[in-house]
Amino acid sequence: MELVIATRNAGKLREIRRLFEEVGIAVLGLESFPELPEVEEDGETFAANAVKKAQTVARLTGRPVLADDSGLEVEALNGAPGVYSARFAGAGAGDEDNNRKLLAELARIPAAHRQAAFHCVMAYCLPGGDCTLFDGRLAGTILEAPRGEKGFGYDPLFFLPEFGKTLAELPLDVKNRISHRGQALRKVLVFLREKSRTQG
Repeated sequence: MELVIATRNAGKLREIRRLFEEVGIAVLGLESFPELPEVEEDGETFAANAVKKAQTVARLTGRPVLADDSGLEVEALNGAPGVYSARFAGAGAGDEDNNRKLLAELARIPAAHRQAAFHCVMAYCLPGGDCTLFDGRLAGTILEAPRGEKGFGYDPLFFLPEFGKTLAELPLDVKNRISHRGQALRKVLVFLREKSRTQG
């Protein structure tokens, strides 16, 4: 079986490829289809963005496609930054800009009320338009200052009480095992295994 992953992120692709090749699923990234246009993520939910990416690429390539959208949801900010996580501080903002804005928004919020979760939604879509959704969530709290050098994005601010560390302080294999994206991917894997068994 061959599956297109709707990403140009080499790190994400490597992680997914390693997981899927163990069960005989060959993975192609968007670099295999340089003629494809960028798909604008203009949905109001993670699911809407994931479905739009997967359906568009499935239609244009004629192959099954997996796409994801994910971000940080902070309770005290009514779920923000949410789908705007990557551009929270504005278009072209980097990780440090986004983290600075998040800390500023939470400046008056006490530690006991800084609950947050990373949320990922993955869409598996066929060229005919049929889609199946999978999700993963990782709960934690937002610190008042960054800690750790291993992660990216909001990882240095995202504290996991059960580990006593931020995501940026955890080894990569531990992070991948517990992460919102890892959870969703494992659900996809179970679904694809079942699908190949019933079709085989």
